[in-house]
Amino acid sequence: MINLSEVKLGVIGLGYVGLPLAVEFGKHYETIGFDINSARVSELRAGHDHTLEVEDEELTQAIRLSYTDNLNDIASCNAYVVTVPTPVDKYNRPDLTPLIKASESLGKVIKKGDVVIYEFTVYPGATEDDCIPVIERISGLKFNQVFFADYSPERINPGDKEHRFTTIKFDANQVDGKL
Repeated sequence: MINLSEVKLGVIGLGYVGLPLAVEFGKHYETIGFDINSARVSELRAGHDHTLEVEDEELTQAIRLSYTDNLNDIASCNAYVVTVPTPVDKYNRPDLTPLIKASESLGKVIKKGDVVIYEFTVYPGATEDDCIPVIERISGLKFNQVFFADYSPERINPGDKEHRFTTIKFDANQVDGKL
């Protein structure tokens, strides 16, 4: 397990879920926000979020947060949160392409002892049935033996300035200082 004092977090996907998460963690822990959209990374490096999910002042407060579109830059992380979009088609079936691509990317950088947390909204079992096998295939590592993963339901409502990542309540007694 990873002690929180030793966490180097990689947040994969800097949209309406990933950016607020990266900003809050970046206030306390070394955090690297990764996105495949170079223009998005450039705008965040310049201190602005065009989606207005995070105010410019909040971006500057995350002094331990950096941004990248280079996969190699997150290889030094030991914990990853995957927050890529999960769009649905006209029949409300989820398109797992972004999740599969993110899992492929993680498979290239993950190492022994790392933790992956998937935060998205899809059907039960998608993490273990669809995402984890991709990481195992590409990395050659075994889930729950060499690396670990879990799922956290997405809790952020885009544009909702009242119910934000920082105001969502959880039971701190359930956190024991380790991931």
